[in-house]
This record gives sequence, C-alpha cells and structure tokens, in this order.
Amino acid sequence: MNHTMHKPETLVILSPGFPVNEEDSVCLPLQQIFIRSLANLYPKLNIVVLAFEYPFAKKTYWWFGIQVIAFGGQNKNRLYRLLNWVRVWQQLRKLKKQNHVIGLLSFWVDECAFIGHYFARRHHLKHFSWILGQDAKAGNRYFKLIRFRPQSLIAISDFTRKLVHKNYGVMPAHTITSGIDTGMFMPYNGIRDIDILGAGSLIALKQYDMFIDVVKAVARQMPNVRAAICGKGPEKEKLLQLIAQNNLEKNIVLLYEVPHTQVVALMQRSRVFLHPSAYEGFSAVMLEALYAGAQVISFVKPMDQSFDHHYVVNDTEQMQKKALAILDDRDCDHEPVLAYPIQQVASSIMQLYR
Repeated sequence: MNHTMHKPETLVILSPGFPVNEEDSVCLPLQQIFIRSLANLYPKLNIVVLAFEYPFAKKTYWWFGIQVIAFGGQNKNRLYRLLNWVRVWQQLRKLKKQNHVIGLLSFWVDECAFIGHYFARRHHLKHFSWILGQDAKAGNRYFKLIRFRPQSLIAISDFTRKLVHKNYGVMPAHTITSGIDTGMFMPYNGIRDIDILGAGSLIALKQYDMFIDVVKAVARQMPNVRAAICGKGPEKEKLLQLIAQNNLEKNIVLLYEVPHTQVVALMQRSRVFLHPSAYEGFSAVMLEALYAGAQVISFVKPMDQSFDHHYVVNDTEQMQKKALAILDDRDCDHEPVLAYPIQQVASSIMQLYR
C-alpha cells in the first residue's frame, strides 16, 4: 500500500475571529496558547482554523505553522452572514474530502457552533462546542437552534456549566478550563512595584469604575498607592474622567492595549490583581496573575474548588478591605500558584476525539 495516499488526521477549529498574524498577541490570547500547545503536543495532527468574522479580509495564511482560513465576515448584516455560512460549509466539505477529519471544535456557542453542529451531524463527525463565557448567559438563541446533547458541550468552568443548565436545561458533560503557558513567564526578579493591577476589555461588564473606587479607598490610607489597568474599549473616556474627578492621576495609569507578554510581565511586578468583572466564564488573566505571584481578588468563583491566593468577595467594600489587608501585610506570600497548565487543557480536549 502506498502510504502517501493516507490523508492527514485533521482537527478543524471554528472561531468567530483569529489573530491576523503572529505578532497579534492581543486577539483571543487563551485560544492562541491553546492551539499552539495542541500543535506542540500532537505534532502529527493537522490543525485548520476557520475564522468567520475577523480578520476582516478573506484570506488563507499560516500562523505558527497552522493553516488559518479567514472568511472576512466583518459582522455584517444577515444576508451577508448567510452567504458566509455557505462559504464555510463549502470549505468544510473540501477539507473533509482532502483530509481524515477526526472532528470539529467550535469556540463559543454561536454561529460557529451552529455550522459545526449541522455539518458534523450530516457527515457523522464528532463536534464539540466550548462554552467560553457570555454565551452561557440567558438569551442565546443558538441553544434553541441547535438543541445540544450534553455530550457535545464543554463548559470552561463549573460556574458556566451550572449557568447553562439553569438557563437552557442542558448540563454540559465536560468541564475543561482555561490554562496558562508557563513558558511566557520570565524568571522572577523579586520586585513588586505595582500595588494593584487590572487587565481586560474596558467595557461596562468588567466594572473598572469599581477598580477606581477600590484604589480611591486604599489611597486614603496609602496616599502613594500605585495602580494600573491594561486594556482598551468604549469605557476609556469615562474611566479617565473618573480618575480625574477623584484626583487619582498620580495613583492610576491606564496603559491601554498592551501585548500579552507585557501584561504577564506587569503581573509579575504586581502585589494585588483586581478582577471586578460582574460576570466571567473563567478568566485566563486570573490564572496568569496567580502564576505571576499576585494575590487575586474577584467577585466570581469560577470553580467549585478554591485556589491559594484567590479571594472571592461579594461587593466593592469587601474588595477594598481585602486589598488593604494584602497591601498592609509586608510578609505577603507571592509564590506562584499553578492551577491549570495549558498542556493539560489541550490534552483533555484531544481525549474527546480519541
């Protein structure tokens, strides 16, 4: 038998967006490190990423040796979206013809999951939808359109899994969390010159106005407290105004969009990582901050189990008290806490296709 006739084992990943090139570290950092880890752990696996909306240009390109096919949907109107779905479907048929497709993986329960589900059903392939955050909230019409079996759903956290069950009556059979790439962390130099750090999109849901409230309360007792927020988004002007109104210009700096490796480096310089988000599937930044040695305070408890150095609070007042207590404690422990290495995450996903 001629072994060159063998088709490569292929996993097709469907995502709303994907980094436009290898330098773009800000677009979907968790998905980036997950796919790169998958490629490292399974060098013989052919991974193909189909990006529905972003990059905005239609093109096929290589990203760290992985083929990415971008459809340039640009989140346009319904008719254009339907045309895009047809193009994706045709591409999937082509991939199935040319490869031994072991299955499909969709990021989020959205149009990617919709196309992935029905294509997989038609062609008797395995398909899993990874519920990554806000897609678990009430009002996601794709849960109605798809009618999932529990077996085909992966929740990113225990919190997300329960929320899907509450909102849609289906309990995802798998829980596979975010993970971190420990290789992104530089050796620790022992300097913690940032008191409080935040990182994420500057959107209302992330509640960075509460971050400012916490710093304001801390500044009453520690006038020289140093805080920073990394991220960009529509709330930027509002946050700048709040900082000015509260005379905190010398305490809080907005760093805007910072490359992922730089965010990690800032975490290694921080004493407290504040995550005031009202809702979170399982934020990879929290895991990174823990491994960077920061003490993490948040409103959401993603997993039923607890982690060292992670404190869950109920309101801004508790957040202020906890931040002050940590900053007051000169013997505070800044040992790294490794919750989930990304290799473990990639391996757990891969087991589903075996």
